[in-house]
Amino acid sequence: MKIFDISRPLFNGLAPWPGDTAFHFALKWKMAEGSTVNVGAVEMGVHNASHADAPFHFKPGAHTIEQMPLEIYLGDCVVIDLTAKFGTDRSRQITISDLEPAAEAPRLLLKTGVWKDARVFPEWIPVIAGDVAAWLGNRNVKLLGLDLPSVDSIDAKVLLNHHALAGAGVAIVESLDLSGVEAGTYRFSALPLRITGGDAAPVRAVLWRD
Repeated sequence: MKIFDISRPLFNGLAPWPGDTAFHFALKWKMAEGSTVNVGAVEMGVHNASHADAPFHFKPGAHTIEQMPLEIYLGDCVVIDLTAKFGTDRSRQITISDLEPAAEAPRLLLKTGVWKDARVFPEWIPVIAGDVAAWLGNRNVKLLGLDLPSVDSIDAKVLLNHHALAGAGVAIVESLDLSGVEAGTYRFSALPLRITGGDAAPVRAVLWRD
């Protein structure tokens, strides 16, 4: 069995969403300075690197991350390679025709290749077209994952795609690192941390084939 780690690493210098709390790790107790053990501490926003969004992120009173069923984040998936479709044309969206080859998969992971350097937040990202969420819901897709920091545009004031996906019963995992995997069918796991009341949570996302 080969395991592919598709988590975007957390490191000091990782570009956060503009205005969000950046990731920072530091050793507070250090054996090199006489402590019995090394003990680190982390400061970060929960949307740094690979993470699962909860509906509470964009809808007051909705499910928080610890209330999301874990089976959503574990099982079969299909990786769709869209890297050839996004070059200099910033008007192009992710459309139903892009996703049709994997229409029967319970989870879809979209590889766009747009966010190449995690130290620099992208100026632009492609987003799903307005009819994609309902199309996914009609096909009983449980989860949509992307190698992008959001399913909505960076300058969006109303998160229309977040709302549409939640309304269609599709969970969201963002900021994956799919650069090292090819298109195809895999087993998938991206379990969110159990943060009580959380609007999102980091995940350790992996793919594997038996």
